[in-house]
Amino acid sequence: QVQLVESGGGLVQPGGSLRLSCAASGSRFSIYTMGWYRQAPGKQRELVATITSATSTNYADSVKGRFTISRDNPKNTVYLQMNSLKPEDTAVYYCNARLLVLTATTPNNFWGQGTQVTVSS
Repeated sequence: QVQLVESGGGLVQPGGSLRLSCAASGSRFSIYTMGWYRQAPGKQRELVATITSATSTNYADSVKGRFTISRDNPKNTVYLQMNSLKPEDTAVYYCNARLLVLTATTPNNFWGQGTQVTVSS
């Protein structure tokens, strides 16, 4: 089994920055894609950014130019650098990993517990 542990959420003022981290641990595995999703009150969960094993990235239009996703393969960790934060960025942010466990024949999706990001004056 695999666990995703997130950190870095908190309360910031508009225009501020936060850096989220998510580390995968547990069974031996190979990570294909990692990403961040968020869910604001009264809204559906939405994709924020993803990064593949080849470091190809994809961003939601609402965060392009402000957020940067990256990964540290030796640490099995993905990061989300969030700059120029806006009140509409307020949400619970969830880490996601699509990976292949050693004993499996097909990739599976794993989710972190979520971390609260609040942008307010």
